[in-house]
Amino acid sequence: MTALEAATFTNRFVDALPGDTSGSNRQRQVRDVFYSAVAPTPVANPRLLAWSDELGEFLGLQRPAERGAAVDLLAGNRVAESMKPFAARYGGHQFGGWAGQLGDGRAISLGEVTASDGARWEIQLKGAGLTPYSRRGDGRAVLRSSLREFACSEAMHWLGVPTTRALSLVETGDTVIRDMFYNGNPQPEKGAIAARVAPSFVRFGNFEILTAAGELENLKTLADFVIQQYYPELGEPGPAAYVQWFQEVCRRTAVMIAQWMTVGFVHGVMNTDNMSILGLTIDYGPYGWLEPYDPEWTPNTTDFGQRRYAFGQQPAVALWNLSMLARAILPLVPESGDAPAGQGLVAGFDIYRATYAATYREFMLRKLGLQAGEDDADLQLLEELQLALATAQVDMTLFFRSLSHASASLLTGESPADTVFDAVINACAYPGEGGGTEPLHTWLRTYADRLAHEGQPAAEVKRSMLASNPKYVLRNYLAQQAIEAADAGDLAPLERLMLVLKRPFDEQPEHDELARKRPDWARDRPGCATLSCSS
Repeated sequence: MTALEAATFTNRFVDALPGDTSGSNRQRQVRDVFYSAVAPTPVANPRLLAWSDELGEFLGLQRPAERGAAVDLLAGNRVAESMKPFAARYGGHQFGGWAGQLGDGRAISLGEVTASDGARWEIQLKGAGLTPYSRRGDGRAVLRSSLREFACSEAMHWLGVPTTRALSLVETGDTVIRDMFYNGNPQPEKGAIAARVAPSFVRFGNFEILTAAGELENLKTLADFVIQQYYPELGEPGPAAYVQWFQEVCRRTAVMIAQWMTVGFVHGVMNTDNMSILGLTIDYGPYGWLEPYDPEWTPNTTDFGQRRYAFGQQPAVALWNLSMLARAILPLVPESGDAPAGQGLVAGFDIYRATYAATYREFMLRKLGLQAGEDDADLQLLEELQLALATAQVDMTLFFRSLSHASASLLTGESPADTVFDAVINACAYPGEGGGTEPLHTWLRTYADRLAHEGQPAAEVKRSMLASNPKYVLRNYLAQQAIEAADAGDLAPLERLMLVLKRPFDEQPEHDELARKRPDWARDRPGCATLSCSS
């Protein structure tokens, strides 16, 4: 294990691609480059609040002391000799409209470290200060958003969802002014920086800005770099490889979205600049976890008007975002014989649809303890479940966990089926919410018949279901409680939460209260039910 300040960093993105090397963080439009070299802005009094031990071990990095050289690096107060810090240039479609140049407005990448498996992982500081892409911002982040990013990155990893990771959370000692809901009520908040980690932070928007600016040679250069570094199995870059690469991005994105939908995760701001070219969950902003099952729910107040990024819209939005990526890389795929330009890219959409459907079906059947059956029967069962859950608006996580425990009783007949159904629904219902539970009762009867017909051993079904349905997720109110405690100087709730979320499928009975449904006080509370892009 190496101390962070002694680690050797590599810099593939900077070394391979042309950049703006002026070093100026003056906010401006940038052209004909892929990044701007810029150093983090030092902070007043950095202190380590949280560290991911497992990720640190994977990266070969020692856990730092609360203060010192490593924390100075994680706060941007120090830059190691082997680092070449930069902010990436990209654009994006935000809420369906082209936003032009965006870029890393408060994130600065330090470089890459080599993990225990030989792979290189990029470390990026979010909240590290001004860059040319900060627009009207200050380049900083506040404690509440930084803690949420740290916690959810790691929680999603332990759930098995493709995601970027988070290495550390550092308090800066500075005050940041934020208008949380953009309603004319700015308030001082504690500043913080999250160090997030991924093989690459390249996103759809990195390609979109190049095509929009007419920089087609740069477009080819970036595509070649991404294929060579992250998709080497596709061979030499060229038109055929570009198509295969896009199709693989479609496949990975479909797998990721299907997993979001089966754990109840709502990203909240699925702009194209927040979509990873590697199919990873990226940019944890105004996310939320579905508690009452409501396909129209979004935690993002900015999206309350159109609910573009609501839970049930996520699969369609991801496909739309992929179509924007396809449009951006279309110049790389010329006509070939009788095949029109982009035909192979369009085929990627079919791959997305098929992969999403197959992955969603696989994960949902696993959650229900069922084997794959006839396509039409499986589809009908899952569609009827979605409708029944939406009508009843029961707690999604608790429903599947309760059903996991009830499966054995349904198979052995030790309790009357209707009694079991009532117990499952009572465990996850929110009194006074939803439109009635009768459709869910009806569905449970159909499900029990299917379960009995398959004839699998009761103990094995229960074991499999418990391993597929988490007991613990990062509920919105739990994150808010951890934020409020940390803001008051108490890190114990965050430490306990992170400890429990490392084993989301285990019972951990001593932590039962962290698996309870949303309390009444959190129903409409800011930070629990409503969030914004403010950070």
